[in-house]
Amino acid sequence: MRISTKGRYAVRVMLDLAVNNTGEYIKVKDIAARQEISEKYLEQIISVLNKAGYVKSVRGAQGGYRIARDPAEYTVGMILRLTEGSLNPVACLDDDVNECERCDTCETLEVWKELAEAIDNVVDHVTVADLVERQQERIAGSYSI
Repeated sequence: MRISTKGRYAVRVMLDLAVNNTGEYIKVKDIAARQEISEKYLEQIISVLNKAGYVKSVRGAQGGYRIARDPAEYTVGMILRLTEGSLNPVACLDDDVNECERCDTCETLEVWKELAEAIDNVVDHVTVADLVERQQERIAGSYSI
């Protein structure tokens, strides 16, 4: 499984909005500059986040975006599933009932289930607030003597 730039950038955008959250709306050009993402591509990504209610937006000269809720309420898994769709390593795990005609005899199915569980266990237990904390620790560590 490979996370696309859209998924990776969406997580970075949510982190950026959380780190820079002053209650004011942040302009796309400012986010794009900090994250080194083209404004056009960023607008596509933030549109998805906005439609899902993950960010709030205001139009106009003083407009921009801000994170809609507490960063602790968003997991990396939520953001990735929004932008990537399923995180399952194989398609046969996407449906509630496995429709694969080989599922009863498939020797590899348990491996794929374990892999999916491991992925979910990581992405569903890391919040945007955790990423903010990690960033702050990394920055503080770079200043220590």
